[in-house]
Amino acid sequence: MDLNLKDKVVIVTGGSKGIGAGCVEVFAAEGAIPVIVGRSPQVGRDLLAKLGAAGERGIVIEAELTSEEKCKHAIEATLEKYGRIDGIVHNAGVNDGVKLTDSPGAFLASLQKNIVHVFTLTHYALDALKASKGFIINISSKVCDTGQGDTSGYAASKGAMNGLTREWALDLAKYSIRVNTVVPAEVMTPLYQNWLDTLDDPETTLKEIEARIPLESRMTTSHEIANAVAFLASDRSAHTTGQIIYPDGGYVHFDRSYGSVEKS
Repeated sequence: MDLNLKDKVVIVTGGSKGIGAGCVEVFAAEGAIPVIVGRSPQVGRDLLAKLGAAGERGIVIEAELTSEEKCKHAIEATLEKYGRIDGIVHNAGVNDGVKLTDSPGAFLASLQKNIVHVFTLTHYALDALKASKGFIINISSKVCDTGQGDTSGYAASKGAMNGLTREWALDLAKYSIRVNTVVPAEVMTPLYQNWLDTLDDPETTLKEIEARIPLESRMTTSHEIANAVAFLASDRSAHTTGQIIYPDGGYVHFDRSYGSVEKS
């Protein structure tokens, strides 16, 4: 299916690794022009080179997204290079483990890392998105639905992201800007693998996690998330806005006791 994304300029924050890199790969394969914004510029450049998407077909903008000025610069640099912005995928963020016993300052810092830049980038890109009748896709997390424990900052940020999806979808409908969210649950990424590697028995832990995923008892892949993102970005979903999508193998909404009984 042709998603009609050819030559669309799409900003992907945190697009050098994991889910973000998966999105960049899918957009490039569809003929879009990915703009990677984040803190790993060389990794991003290597990714674009591998995809044959460097230069006119894709760029990397190094930015510390906790800085308002860096966010503004990322938008300005994109417009200077390509003259348009067709969409933003807000993927950057980190489950930083800021918990209720941490200081209010640490909580505010977690919000700065995980949700404030989503508002800031969108604010500075708004005129360009109006001009292109573009899209915004937020990458949230199952943590704001299920809880996880000891991650108040991240959970609050992702809950806010879901709320902004509905608010912005309504606010921007008059400009034909669509806003949707994709919610990953258990996705195998380099960061996830790094966490597993800190455990005493990562293999057993992974098997226990996979047993709780109803569909095929396996982790979701980054590309499965990216494919959902690309569909929502495309005009194949031209009348879809304000939606929160869960490509998670049934993890969030099915009975959580599923993995504790023998499967037939």
